[in-house]
Amino acid sequence: MAKFDETTNINIEDIIISKNEPKDEIKEEKPAEKIKIKKVSQSKEDKIEEASEKSKEITEKKDMAALENIVNNDFQEKTIVQMPSVNTKKIGIAADHRGYKIKQKLTKYLNKKGYTVVDYGGDGLKNDAYTDFGFKLGEAIKNHEIEKGIAICGSGIGISIACNKVQNVRCAKVNNVKEVKWATHDNDANVIAFSAKMPTFRVKDIIDVFLTSKFSNIQRHKERIEALNSYKG
Repeated sequence: MAKFDETTNINIEDIIISKNEPKDEIKEEKPAEKIKIKKVSQSKEDKIEEASEKSKEITEKKDMAALENIVNNDFQEKTIVQMPSVNTKKIGIAADHRGYKIKQKLTKYLNKKGYTVVDYGGDGLKNDAYTDFGFKLGEAIKNHEIEKGIAICGSGIGISIACNKVQNVRCAKVNNVKEVKWATHDNDANVIAFSAKMPTFRVKDIIDVFLTSKFSNIQRHKERIEALNSYKG
């Protein structure tokens, strides 16, 4: 017969039975432990994010260190910051007031591609004359200061005429990639001119072809170029 404890009102037999019952093998996770795990996980994420930020900072510092080689501008009280050049070619660029904005964009574009760009004007002022900057760019070609040149004005025509007034300059006013190919292949054009109204993306395509295309070296073309260079009318 089961004993009964009057002082506590607890059945002793019930206590004995509960002691003999098997305990659950799976322990329930305490709330405190869950919180602790979350904190550790968050800490790892913070470390990863911190490492990523440090990596970005190092990359940015390297990029800034690469912005060296300052080229002095002979015709303006300004300088152009250059990227380290991947080749020895110097590209000259000139524009009147209408071509000023696209001139600045193209300078940055060519810098990023590794070319050294020399700016022969202008400043975007309304009295900027295409003749002045066309002559300066042409003289730079004649004196072998640069290998190739890019000229820009409202239509591209006026500045191309100015460039061609200088001996040994062969400036082609172009409207598309096909014209650039022919101008380079047949005429060994050392300057190209285009309208300031032309879309920038199209101008970039034209310049890429101009700077990578080569003269054919065919005898009849060489003779005609020699005739152009030697003419003193």
